[in-house]
Amino acid sequence: MTKLLILLHTISACIWVGGHLILAITILPKSLKERNPKYIEDFESKYEKIGIPALLIQVITGFMMFINYGLNYTDIFSFDSHFSRMLSYKIILLLLTILLAAHARIFIIPKLSESNLNSLAIHIIIVTILSMFFVYFGVSVRFA
Repeated sequence: MTKLLILLHTISACIWVGGHLILAITILPKSLKERNPKYIEDFESKYEKIGIPALLIQVITGFMMFINYGLNYTDIFSFDSHFSRMLSYKIILLLLTILLAAHARIFIIPKLSESNLNSLAIHIIIVTILSMFFVYFGVSVRFA
């Protein structure tokens, strides 16, 4: 069961991180160069259909692996073991990602235009960097 959870978690991470890298490296520069938010909107409308489920699968499988490793809620943010530190860092990254996504959805995306495209670009870059740290800390779980 653990191998299946790790596989699903990893595939979902590939989708999440890969999508954000594509957005940040290819779509965002074109959108900024042409000052056209439509490129981002078009990408997001397609990517959301697999990106959000991928993130949810990561959260669910991460929680299930947490339980499989015999940990409990007191281990979160205890920072007393390598695994606890990696888990805590990933939870912090998840919370930051959720906050940034909520901020963008509430304050930026409804009014998306040339004038606030740079604000969305900053969000995209930060979420992309956070997603790469997700991978780093996820891999680090195995290499104490």
